[in-house]
Amino acid sequence: MLMRCRPLLILLLSSVLLQGCTLTHAQIKRADTVVTARMDRDTTCDRDDHCATPSPLLDAADKALADSTPDKPEHVVTLLDDSQAAMVARINLIRAAKKSIDVQTYIWDQDDIGELALSELIGAARRGVQVRILADQLFSFEDPNLLAQLALVSPNLQIRLYNPTFHNSQTPPLEFAAGIVCCFMKFNQRMHNKLLLVDDAIGITGGRNYQDRYFNWDNDFDYVDRDVMVGGPVANDMATSFNLFWNHKRAVPLTHLRDVNRLIVRDPPPQAWPGPHYVYPARVAVTQQEAEDNDWLTEHLLDDSMSVSKVEFFSDLPAKTEEPSRRESREFTAHLMHLVDNAKKEVILQTPYLVMSRRAEKIFKQLHRDNPSPQIVVSTNSLASTDAFAVYALSYKRRRTYLTKFGFDIYEMKPRAEFANDAYLQANVDDEEQGPPSTAGSTGKSHKRFPGTDRRPGFFGSMGRRNRPAPLISPGRRFGLHAKSLVVDDDLAMVGSHNFDPRSDHYNTEAGVIVYDHGFASELRDSILEATQPQNAWTIAPRKPTIPILGQISQVISAVSDKLPLFDIWPFRYATSYELKPDCPPMQPSNPDFTRCYAPVGDFPDVAISPKLIYTRLITAFGAGVQGVL
Repeated sequence: MLMRCRPLLILLLSSVLLQGCTLTHAQIKRADTVVTARMDRDTTCDRDDHCATPSPLLDAADKALADSTPDKPEHVVTLLDDSQAAMVARINLIRAAKKSIDVQTYIWDQDDIGELALSELIGAARRGVQVRILADQLFSFEDPNLLAQLALVSPNLQIRLYNPTFHNSQTPPLEFAAGIVCCFMKFNQRMHNKLLLVDDAIGITGGRNYQDRYFNWDNDFDYVDRDVMVGGPVANDMATSFNLFWNHKRAVPLTHLRDVNRLIVRDPPPQAWPGPHYVYPARVAVTQQEAEDNDWLTEHLLDDSMSVSKVEFFSDLPAKTEEPSRRESREFTAHLMHLVDNAKKEVILQTPYLVMSRRAEKIFKQLHRDNPSPQIVVSTNSLASTDAFAVYALSYKRRRTYLTKFGFDIYEMKPRAEFANDAYLQANVDDEEQGPPSTAGSTGKSHKRFPGTDRRPGFFGSMGRRNRPAPLISPGRRFGLHAKSLVVDDDLAMVGSHNFDPRSDHYNTEAGVIVYDHGFASELRDSILEATQPQNAWTIAPRKPTIPILGQISQVISAVSDKLPLFDIWPFRYATSYELKPDCPPMQPSNPDFTRCYAPVGDFPDVAISPKLIYTRLITAFGAGVQGVL
């Protein structure tokens, strides 16, 4: 018995020891002294405006601020569906900054996107702009050597990691497991906010992290994602939110991290930051050129911008909890629920993870009971498109409830959706000219390329880099949905980081922008509904019995099995996926002609038989108890 318990005892002992390994004040002071002495203080600009590049985007934000009054605020709002425009806008604003840049993110990788963003921010710091980067520790800057180098880059660049595991910048598998065992609540609370704020005048927020696949730069698997860019008075709320996180005790400076501290004070000292290394330098160069091309910026960003009065930025507070006395810390989550609760005609929801919290389930159940009840359209992932198969397994289990109790119209994205492939081609128009990965611009270091994913620290598929999508039957490049957006009654719209799931509701901190404008809401509505079209998504609808009597018996058994928290093993579920037949118009499952125009294609279309498929069925059968932490 003792031998069987040894692994658990070792893990518990390790977690206790790791918790106690905080640095002393003397160790931190020594590292701070080294940083002060060895800091690179060279600057590239001595002008008062810090050699900022003129930007029509920042100019539009400044004009909105100048035209605003307390009673009538003015904002300029741009929906960033296009991934290339989203990256170009970031670079343009970074180069245009005169005073400050604040960046908040959940993932920061060392691929081309991560290195490009970092290089641009370092360039801004070296010309005198105050740059602050706050990244969640678990999946950001997973190289303490890089962080030790960045600590010495410029006195104007500050980096902090949020909620580091055992006071380290890296989390090896043993420490990952120990974090779950010893301090589950703290370890499981991640900072999921995304924000880029320039000069406290204009900000970008939404779903994108700093990783290739969020900008259609990954060669194998990319996300359909979305941001919103807002200039005007609401930027003050963004600044307030960022400062709350930046000054929180969980936002840890680099010299306070054990592994980074050790590298800073060692002899010889860390090498100077070597500069970026790009796998596809030609693609990076095109993006940088577009960031300074006013015609390109006008065509792809300014022409699509809208002047809007009422815009709100909401963010949960750091370390939000479920304690009744701390309910104010879940401000953004509570506000979203309130917006949905007041829907009268229609709710259009896009989320990568269709697993509802209890509060959300209660709201949607009541909406379905209303007379008349609003239409609820949900765009989400299929098993073929998701990289979070464990979460999908629980969504699969709840299909009957979603369709019958909540009245959802569910559309699951295809892994080779036409609109996603079109967006990829638009972001990679020069790929054929680039050829294979190049070493041009290399600094001589080996390029550390992580396969990456929006890694969710749950019990299943949680080890990030190993959490790959399920193998498919069909070949080719694939896409997954990562956008998180909401439109209510075609009058107000939300773009943010909230997944509308228990993790976003209870554990992760989230942020987003709510725009109260019919024009913007209509634009976002059209964007979400494009993902539900037959060429882009399968329709989820009740399974039609094909064998008399036996089919009805199967439905009864399925209804009982669905309700079981364990041993939900009946293979014939209430609902399945449908594909539109040729020469038929799209229609809802409630249409009498649905069965004539749509053909069933199975519960997991295009997914090959693999361990991921088996795991999905096992989690559906036995994993209901971990729904809240996935």
